[in-house]
Amino acid sequence: MNKYLLLVLFSVLVWSCKGKKHSLAGSDDGEVSVSEFIDNFQPLQLPFAVTDTVLRRKEPESASINYQLFTRLLPDSLLTRYFGTASKPKLYEVGKIRVPKAETYVFVKCVGKDRRMLYLLCFDKNDKYAAARPVLYLDNSPGVWGQVGMDARYTLTVTRFRRGQDGLVYHTTDDYVYNGEAASFNLILTESNEARNKPQPVYDPIDTLPRKHKYSGDYAQDKRNIIAVRDGRDASHFYFFVHFEKDNSTCKGELKGEAKFISPGVARYRSYSDPCAIEFDFDGGGISMKELGGCGVHRDIKCFFEGYFEKRRNPHGRGAKKRS
Repeated sequence: MNKYLLLVLFSVLVWSCKGKKHSLAGSDDGEVSVSEFIDNFQPLQLPFAVTDTVLRRKEPESASINYQLFTRLLPDSLLTRYFGTASKPKLYEVGKIRVPKAETYVFVKCVGKDRRMLYLLCFDKNDKYAAARPVLYLDNSPGVWGQVGMDARYTLTVTRFRRGQDGLVYHTTDDYVYNGEAASFNLILTESNEARNKPQPVYDPIDTLPRKHKYSGDYAQDKRNIIAVRDGRDASHFYFFVHFEKDNSTCKGELKGEAKFISPGVARYRSYSDPCAIEFDFDGGGISMKELGGCGVHRDIKCFFEGYFEKRRNPHGRGAKKRS
């Protein structure tokens, strides 16, 4: 009788040890596998959707993920690309969506000193890492917010909203599906309620700022492809506004920010709250713009921040007609 009792107790003990989840919050002892990493996430019900408010909320310590554990199981370039090599952002579990007999999607929240992002990680049916992409950024611009979701067909939907000057809310929605053969997310549809048929006036939000620096001024290819440069907080910085339209206005981009000179005549835009990076190269008569990557949220999918823009004569400067 005692032998049978010991056998039952031993079986229960073995089963409980196998069912016990490994904590992802503690120091990395090298024992947690990718499968155990995935199992630790709570399942999410479909359809699933979350706004960028998830990036503002405070997460419990039990949901945290050890940085060394994360970078051991996954490429560290996922984080260093946006947070830099010197920064170690705090990581938190959000949840997972498992496709039966196929891939698994895992949502991870990343919080740095000046940047917050929501990542979507994809693992194949053997729990091998396959692909990843940031799906939400915390944009502090007024009247701009984002949402990400996944439906019952496992279509990933990323939507960016903005409130226009007319008070209406405009949106651009991109739908993606995971391509197992290419191990990537493929864009299958883009929808927007932005008015594309009727050209809207290009409004320069920094037009009234000072333009005393030698590179400050307006640069243009035509009336709908412009770069405005205004004085920054000091001589090594400047504020800019870019608006461009290509392919008969079917492909557009717009961005406002602050750039920093990294060498004489060469400046770069890179913000902790935005993965977008752009380089500006000034010469005597104009400015060349080149996108370095990560600017998809500010433009359509088939065009880039690039090209040469000639400097316009300053209508407010010397020689301009004075108003009474």
